[in-house]
Amino acid sequence: MSEETSLPIETTCLDVNNLQKENADFLLLDCREQNEFDLVRIEGSTLIPMSELQDRVGELEPHRQRHIVVHCHHGGRSMRVTQWLRQQGFPKVQNMAGGINAWAQDIDPSMPTY
Repeated sequence: MSEETSLPIETTCLDVNNLQKENADFLLLDCREQNEFDLVRIEGSTLIPMSELQDRVGELEPHRQRHIVVHCHHGGRSMRVTQWLRQQGFPKVQNMAGGINAWAQDIDPSMPTY
C-alpha cells in the first residue's frame, strides 16, 4: 500500500543546509524532547517529540506528500521516526545523519552542544 520513494533514507547536514538556502519546500522535523529543543534548535524546525509522535501524527497529515527531514541529537531517534513515518505512508521522509550534534560541528559551530 505504501508509495515507493526514490529518496535515500538518510541525508546529510550539508544537504539540509543547502535545502534551506534554496528555500526548498520541505519540513524539518525535530523529534527530540521539549527540554532539548529549548536548549538548542535549528532555525525553522518543527518540534514533535518522538515520545508524542503516535498521538500527534495527524499534525503531519498536511505534509504527507512533502519532503520531510527528521533530526534528533545524534540521528538514532530520528532514524526510528523516519522508518515509522515511511511505514505510515509518508513517502518522502529522510533522516538527517548525525543529528543536531553534526549540524553544530559542520554547519553552525556557534551552537551549544550537549
